[in-house]
Amino acid sequence: MKYRLTCLTPTLVGDGQRLAPIDYMVWKDHVNVLDQRRIFRLLAKGPRLDGYLAQLKKADRLDFASWGGFAQNFAGRRIPFESATAIPVWNRAQAENLFIPTFAESPAGPYIPGTAIKGALRTGSVFDRWSEGTMRDLAARLEEGRPPRNPAAKAEDAVLGGAGNSRMRRIAAADSRPVTHAGMKVYLLRVSTLIARGAEKFELGWKSPRGSVDSRRIEDATPIFAEMASPGTAFEGIWQERSVADRGKIFQAANRYASGLLERHKQYAAQTGLAQLSATLGALDARVGEIGSRQDVCVMSIGWGGGLLGKSAYLNTSDDSYRKILRSMPLYQRAIQTGMPFPKTRRVIFQGGQPASLPGWVMLELL
Repeated sequence: MKYRLTCLTPTLVGDGQRLAPIDYMVWKDHVNVLDQRRIFRLLAKGPRLDGYLAQLKKADRLDFASWGGFAQNFAGRRIPFESATAIPVWNRAQAENLFIPTFAESPAGPYIPGTAIKGALRTGSVFDRWSEGTMRDLAARLEEGRPPRNPAAKAEDAVLGGAGNSRMRRIAAADSRPVTHAGMKVYLLRVSTLIARGAEKFELGWKSPRGSVDSRRIEDATPIFAEMASPGTAFEGIWQERSVADRGKIFQAANRYASGLLERHKQYAAQTGLAQLSATLGALDARVGEIGSRQDVCVMSIGWGGGLLGKSAYLNTSDDSYRKILRSMPLYQRAIQTGMPFPKTRRVIFQGGQPASLPGWVMLELL
């Protein structure tokens, strides 16, 4: 049996690699990834190698006036920008914001690791079985004299089974077959946030190097560039299962989780007035509704950029026990203490220069 995973919004399942600004040049609306081995071999034949190495050592990006010919003749591959409107943003950006995370890649091309699929399905299955009581038990466990190292592990095992008899062992997804780079583009993202304007009143802001700026100063916001598979890109791989009924339950749980997650995102989009994002989320929610009771298709959020909510198996972030758990963690303590909606940020993809979608929404179907 095979599966097909189709990107519904731009998606990045990375391998931890990033392109540094000295690894590429922007030319003709493309990120031209330099083939440094070929360049070194060429320059070693003449006197320019020392100058090139000196610039690599001290520069935060390569000088196109001096080395632009490499972008034309020595590019290992060329990744188009999603929109030419992103290029002026790239030109103005600080070098530290020009590192581009790249898609997971084998020698044959980009692929989706099976673990990314299995992890998203696991999150949906845990979400389907956790309750407010689960959060109360976790919060109580953290108040004990010596908190457990991994307090949620027992809660997961209680609903899925331990390592030897986990429900998730009844399905398996192999790494997808590699695809060509034709569906890959470089997208511009920014991080949206909520800015307090009086009691229980919030408006849209964007994260910037010095905190946050309001929506009228979006050009001052910190840009993020990422190589992502464009909507419509499809990956296929081998699927194995022990029981059709068990797989159906897992897929249905994933769809219920997707519906709940999209509802949270739609509330956020409405609160911030991001109309195009609201439309995209509405279309995704309609796609989940169209699936209905089918047990061979599900919608999921996977990969990079989904934020805390996209990896959390509990979505009621206003629950007292949930907030008590996060309050005990230094990373989230300050955010919870502010009393603002949590989480208050989203990584938003800009398409055609407008905030349009969230990363990582895909449809998984069995063939």
